[in-house]
Amino acid sequence: MKGDTEGEGNQGMRQLAADTGEFEGAEVIALYGEDWTWRDAPATGVGAGARTAVRGCRAGWLLVGCGLVLLPWLYVLATELPATATAAHWPLAWVGLDALEAAGLIATGILAARGHLWQVLTAAATGTLLVVDAWFDTTTAAAGGDFATAVAMAVGVELPLAGLCGWLAVRALEKSPS
Repeated sequence: MKGDTEGEGNQGMRQLAADTGEFEGAEVIALYGEDWTWRDAPATGVGAGARTAVRGCRAGWLLVGCGLVLLPWLYVLATELPATATAAHWPLAWVGLDALEAAGLIATGILAARGHLWQVLTAAATGTLLVVDAWFDTTTAAAGGDFATAVAMAVGVELPLAGLCGWLAVRALEKSPS
């Protein structure tokens, strides 16, 4: 039968007591802090899981729809964008991208060194930023020395670091408890 445990600080904890009495005098060990109550327990059960699954399903289909809407937009961009453009804040764009990459590499390195699961998120984001940087470096570079430098940076630094980030993310997911 269910009953409140008696003792200091265990007002919210419940236990199952056997009817046979063979556990009389057994010590009750709190699994959570002394101020824990049942209201702190995670929501479980069919209802909570079903609501989460439906939300995830809807969000997934929303993303698929947005991706499909972008496909015709790619044609518009490919056919109507000018061959050259002037960007008013060109240095700011590149400094911002490289600053995000630096922050991502530092955060991923710290999280990976500590074995924290959040490294999956920072590694995935940082790897993506590095691939984007390699892409834009090579596609916006002028012919000649600038292009050679962009390719060297992409092949020698950015893409290997992106690969390392991807490997870290996958490895951390494989090690994580399900």
